[in-house]
Amino acid sequence: MIAIIDYGMGNLRSVSKAFERLGCTAVVTREPRVIADAGHVVLPGVGAFPDCMRNLEQMDLINPIRLALSSGKPFLGICLGLQLLFTESEEFGVHKGLGWIPGRVVRFKADGLKVPHMGWNSLTIHKQTPVLKDLPAEAMVYFVHSYYIVPDDSALIATTTDYGVTFASSISTGNVFACQFHPEKSQAVGLMLLRNFAQCR
Repeated sequence: MIAIIDYGMGNLRSVSKAFERLGCTAVVTREPRVIADAGHVVLPGVGAFPDCMRNLEQMDLINPIRLALSSGKPFLGICLGLQLLFTESEEFGVHKGLGWIPGRVVRFKADGLKVPHMGWNSLTIHKQTPVLKDLPAEAMVYFVHSYYIVPDDSALIATTTDYGVTFASSISTGNVFACQFHPEKSQAVGLMLLRNFAQCR
């Protein structure tokens, strides 16, 4: 069973529908016991970083998320769910994140380019991970974001994407894979990635 963490924001239904299309059992939940019992955990996200952190705190979800991260079970962060894993974000001031991965979340300073970065863009794969298995070179995926991650340790970077700057579009470390793009909106490539995640053990 895949637990999709519900903290009152985000694209929960589209993520759960994508897993359902793959024949996976996915439950949208904010219950710590359900999250703890799940075989896989997904932290999706759409919205502002400080609002999401506040919701996680108010709903007592920070400890269940940290337990899931440390459990060794496959964990997927999507878009803001990637950014929340980091030390801090500069969105609307400096705000602390979950601090699971050392690094910052910064705003695009892309001269002549529209912010947010919205639409299809390609991935350059830097290291093979089970979640990226069989993805084509320069696979096209869907983005909607104004901020991007800067990990302290560049060895965590699984893919990069160019948009005025070359930024980390996904990271992989241990049981955690997290991406800035939206696999649930990325058609065949996104479904392949979600299938790979669901098959991780």
